[in-house]
Amino acid sequence: MDNVKTVQAKILEIAIFIDKVCRDNNLEYFLMGGTALGAVRHKGFIPWDDDFDIFMTPSNYSKFKKIISNMQQDKYYLQEWSVTKNYLEYSKLRMNGTTFIEEVFQNRKDMHHGIYVDIMILHKCPNNMFKQYFIYFISKYLTLLGLSQRNWRPKTNFQNVILNLLKLLPNRLLSYFCYKLIYKYDDLVKDFSFYYFITKAKFEEGIFDYSIFSKPKDVEFEKNIFMGPNLIDKYLYIRFGDFMALPPVNVRQESIHAKYYDTKNSYENFFGPPFGWSGSICFVGLAFINITGIAKLCYAFHRTQF
Repeated sequence: MDNVKTVQAKILEIAIFIDKVCRDNNLEYFLMGGTALGAVRHKGFIPWDDDFDIFMTPSNYSKFKKIISNMQQDKYYLQEWSVTKNYLEYSKLRMNGTTFIEEVFQNRKDMHHGIYVDIMILHKCPNNMFKQYFIYFISKYLTLLGLSQRNWRPKTNFQNVILNLLKLLPNRLLSYFCYKLIYKYDDLVKDFSFYYFITKAKFEEGIFDYSIFSKPKDVEFEKNIFMGPNLIDKYLYIRFGDFMALPPVNVRQESIHAKYYDTKNSYENFFGPPFGWSGSICFVGLAFINITGIAKLCYAFHRTQF
């Protein structure tokens, strides 16, 4: 029976594949968020977590995407934010033949639902406070826009009002220009910082001095070596404060954040035929009844003819 450990094992398999592709092709990535925290504090997964997240810069991601698309393999699928409807700006490398259906996407039969590793895009911005805050606010707009297009439920009346107001805006046009601005500074070679604001992180938790991500640093994770931030402790302090302190015991509960998961069977088996099995049976049954009824009418008509 699947549990956190079996799901983590599949996620680790995907991560090892990503690492090999990157090292073989001189690409860089960085462990981020809870994955970086797990590497330092637990030498692997946070025991009660089932995530593996990495950063890539736009240039490294573009090369990674091209390599994956040209590889002769059928085990993994790169699910991009730009081609999967209603996605925020990040990608997932998913494993075929597995199931990991999250509640917010449980009605999306048009997308891949395999176990995955998240690939987040790490952007640059000028060392100018005004421009940084402007980018921060448009990033929050894009985050809310993405959430509004999912089955996300607002937790407060204020959030509900904001989401309703978003529906009145020309969001397709606005998001286009917002993303153009986000990518505008990625060619900077001096006087810049890195940032990642497409989350619920506060401003000071999402902006990082260049030196933190100037180059990758090898870190141990589940007895494997992955690439972490150059100044990983400094990054973790910015993100989590006292990152070596464990959370309260009641928070340390093993959980899988998918509603349905299976490490051995494809999500395609879960969804079944287009109508679902019961729907298909019902459809066939109705068709049979209609055909039978028509046949009886034709026979009765024939019997009344001279």
